[in-house]
Amino acid sequence: MSVPRFGLGTFRLKDDVVRRVVGDALELGYRAIDTAQGYDNEAEIGEVLEASGVPRQEIYLTTKIKPANFAPDALIASLRESNEKLRVDAVDLTLIHWPVPNGAVNPQDYLKALAEAQQSGLTRGIGVSNFNIAGLKQAREILGDTPIMTNQVEIHPYLQNRKLAEFAQQEGIHLTSYMTLAVGKVMEDEVLQDIARQHAATPAQVALAWALQRGFSVIPSSTKRENLASNLRAQELTLTEEDMARIATLDQGGAVRLANPESARPDWD
Repeated sequence: MSVPRFGLGTFRLKDDVVRRVVGDALELGYRAIDTAQGYDNEAEIGEVLEASGVPRQEIYLTTKIKPANFAPDALIASLRESNEKLRVDAVDLTLIHWPVPNGAVNPQDYLKALAEAQQSGLTRGIGVSNFNIAGLKQAREILGDTPIMTNQVEIHPYLQNRKLAEFAQQEGIHLTSYMTLAVGKVMEDEVLQDIARQHAATPAQVALAWALQRGFSVIPSSTKRENLASNLRAQELTLTEEDMARIATLDQGGAVRLANPESARPDWD
């Protein structure tokens, strides 16, 4: 089992908004949906999935365990509750949402609990999110032969995470890029606009195609149906080596990191 290359992100989407967006996405052909316990929208997504008529086996469903549920007993119970909200017997992928290096529960405990949840059939695959290189090394030691399906991290043209990406590629750990559009910043970028014109595309499509060509999965989000459809077409766009080289110059490193909660973040590479 592998992580789909393209999916729908649902961060900050709630209530009727998330119902409408997920419904539109399914109609447009999206088949991978990314949520999290902390997004507080699992129940609404479950409603839409059940009513959609799309067979369960066609949907790849990802959720994430929030730090408040890291204690082993709480983790397994919370994932069972997530499945109930999503109206499935098991999700396809469950991630540890943040490493929380100085938290009350250490990685040994929450990662082993996550592996136990997989063994008990609550999730088909497991992985992590927002882990640095040291965290990935530790996770592999703890999990042993249990595969880490992905590390979901912030990656966009202004934060290219090259050191982490190089390590992940060498170690065979898949990366999923979130915030690939830098919360809309890519739409105003002159370099991306120029590349987009050359391909009769949009800057958003260029940013997504860039991430896909680097081997990452992407989970862009939008509240507008036309943008959901446009984003999906990024899979048809092939950038040139020159395009990729120009985008490489946009990297500003950690100075432009968008997701960076002090209590949960690792020491970034």
